[in-house]
Amino acid sequence: MDSFTNDLNRRLFLKGSAAAAGAALVASIPFSEADAAAHAGKFPTKNIKIYVPTREGGGADRLNRAVTSVWKKKLGVNFEATFFPGAAGRVGYEKFMGLAKDDGHELLFGNMGPEVLNWVVKKPTFDLSEFQYMAQLDADPGCIFVSRKSPFKTIQDVIAAGKKKTLQVGVSRLAHPATLGAMAIARHTGAKLNAIPLSGGKNTYAGVATGEMDLGALPSAGVISRSKTFKILVMMSHKNPLPGRTENAPTMNKALGMNMPELIAGARAYGIKTSMKTTHPANFKKLDETLKEVISDPAFIKAYIKTKSPIEYVGYRDAAAAAQYAKEITRIGQDFKELLSGKKS
Repeated sequence: MDSFTNDLNRRLFLKGSAAAAGAALVASIPFSEADAAAHAGKFPTKNIKIYVPTREGGGADRLNRAVTSVWKKKLGVNFEATFFPGAAGRVGYEKFMGLAKDDGHELLFGNMGPEVLNWVVKKPTFDLSEFQYMAQLDADPGCIFVSRKSPFKTIQDVIAAGKKKTLQVGVSRLAHPATLGAMAIARHTGAKLNAIPLSGGKNTYAGVATGEMDLGALPSAGVISRSKTFKILVMMSHKNPLPGRTENAPTMNKALGMNMPELIAGARAYGIKTSMKTTHPANFKKLDETLKEVISDPAFIKAYIKTKSPIEYVGYRDAAAAAQYAKEITRIGQDFKELLSGKKS
C-alpha cells in the first residue's frame, strides 16, 4: 500500500509540475502573441484604428462616423478615429504607411480625389504599389458656392465681377478636384479667381460665411447640408444629380460652354496596405463584406440622413471601382497639373 501511495503521489506531483510549467510558459509569452493564439482564426480581436488625413468635422469624418456607428455592431469591436491634418493629407498617409500593421486592425479613411491629386503634384514618400483603397463609399461632385449674403446670385455674376477685380476663392486644398474646377473656370472665362487653401472644408465654410472669401469651391454634399447659409452657383458634374436640393444649379459645362471632365470632388474611401490581401485574405474579406452590408443597412441610412447630407451620393463601390476612380482622377490631374500647382490660373 505504501508503494502504491508513494507512486500515486509522485505521479500527481509530476502532473502538477507540468501544469505549472505550462502556465508559466503561457505567462511568459507577450500579451499580443497570447491573445493572437487565443483568438486563432478570429477577426477582429481588438478595436480598429482609423487614420483620417484631415481635420475633425469634415465630410470624411461625417461619413466615417455614420459608417462605423453600424459597422462596429457587425464586427463586435469599436472604431477609434485619429486625425492627421497637414501637408494636404500627406501626413496622415505617411503615418499610416509607416506605423500601421497589415492585419486589418488599422485602416485609413480619406478623400481619394484631393489625396491622389496631391501625389500628381508631388510623389509620396512611400511606394504607391504598397497602398490601395479597399472600397469607395460616395461620389460627390464639386461645386462653386457663395454665402446667402453675397451679391453674386449666378455664376455669370461671379465672372463679370472677376473680370474687374481679383476674387478670393476659399478651397480646402490647392490640389483638389473642386479647386481644379474653379481654376479651369478662371482660365476659360478670363475671370481673375485666386484660390486660397484654408486647410479643410470647415475652415472654407467659415471663410465664405464671414465674407473673407468671395466664394468657395468644395464637394457639394456639405454645401447642400448647409443650404440655409450657402447657395450653389455651379455643379462640376455633367448632370446635376440633385436639382431639387440645389435650386436647379447649372453644370459648369452648360453654364459656361466648357468641355471639362466630370470632377467628383468627394470620393471617400477606406484604404489598406496592399499586402493585407495576401497575408490576411480572410480579414480583408470580412471587412469588405461587412462594409458592403453597412451601406445598405437602414440604421446607417438613418444615421447619415441625420447629417442632412444627400444619401443619394452614397453607395458601395469595390476595390476595382475605387482603383478606376483613382486612375481617372490621376489622368485629369496630369492634364491640368499646372493649375494644381498654382503656377497658372
